[in-house]
Amino acid sequence: MANNINRRDFFKYTLAGFGLVAIKPRLDWLQPVQEIPQGERLGRICVGMVNLRARPSADAASVGKLYQDQLVQWNRDIIGELPTGLMNRTWVETPNGYLYAGSVQPVKNIPNQPVTSLPANETEKGMWVEVTVPSADLILDNPPARGSWIDAVPVPRIYYSQVVWVDDMRITSDGKVQYRLNEKYGNPGDIFWAAAEAFRPLTAEELSPISPEVADKQIVVNVANQTLSCFEGSREVYFCRISSGAKYDASGNPVDNWATPPGPHPIWRKLLSIHMAGGTTGNGWDTMGIAWTSLFSGEGVAIHSTFWHNNYGMPVSHGCVNASPEDSKWIFRWTTPNVAYYPGDLTVSMPGGTVVNVNDG
Repeated sequence: MANNINRRDFFKYTLAGFGLVAIKPRLDWLQPVQEIPQGERLGRICVGMVNLRARPSADAASVGKLYQDQLVQWNRDIIGELPTGLMNRTWVETPNGYLYAGSVQPVKNIPNQPVTSLPANETEKGMWVEVTVPSADLILDNPPARGSWIDAVPVPRIYYSQVVWVDDMRITSDGKVQYRLNEKYGNPGDIFWAAAEAFRPLTAEELSPISPEVADKQIVVNVANQTLSCFEGSREVYFCRISSGAKYDASGNPVDNWATPPGPHPIWRKLLSIHMAGGTTGNGWDTMGIAWTSLFSGEGVAIHSTFWHNNYGMPVSHGCVNASPEDSKWIFRWTTPNVAYYPGDLTVSMPGGTVVNVNDG
């Protein structure tokens, strides 16, 4: 029977057995099929399908298959066997087996009380918000879709840790509050509505610069070791794992133009959030709400937050430096130029801001 059930049936049969939590489609995400713990650490499957293993090894027996956007209870991190061709040995222990951590986004479920009105300054009304639930379904306000990613997924969703701009709100016929998401930067033209409880308003205080009195700052990205270090003078003040430009595409073909550009590059633009798109058919990308973006080379190479993988320590990007939401936010606040809440974007002329040194170690 296992070979004949479809994906919908799989969810139904395995929810109880694997300790998963599932969310009903559309705006019913606040009434889950199985109660989602609030504030506890969860994992969201962020690839198409993964095997749940009997032990932390790719060679271990599979005890089940999990699909994109399913949630698991994240008990703890485990250093397991290194999968072939990868550099990250971290696995996730769940109540029923082990998942390779690179395929599982760490998430929480923290619904929010909707605001009663949008804040404003002298020139615009709106607010920056962060997603604090595993995912929330989006309703396209102005079809047809402009972004290619929308037609590529069964249901358009926004995910934990993404940051977007809200410029309007409404109350639906059943009394639910929705925010209108209208990306300020890089938007191909799509506007969405989503349940307001999924979003936490960011504050101006969260953007306050770290160590603004220090003039001698630089970032060192070590491509060989897939690490990033922040220095004040000769003192290292921050360290994290990253994912730089990939050497192979999704089909396993070698690529040369995805390497993160070597050399010193000053940060020339910073944005709280941006929509990024590029590449070619089959190897392209189109992603909304990329948070804490610090552009340092060319027109689009940046240090930025990542929600679509958790494979830090492995070069998997199209040239950017992928970092965790927590790491990219700290780097965003520490580096110059300093960005204000309104408009959430700043470009500086040369010699630019904090220098990013990319080397091979």
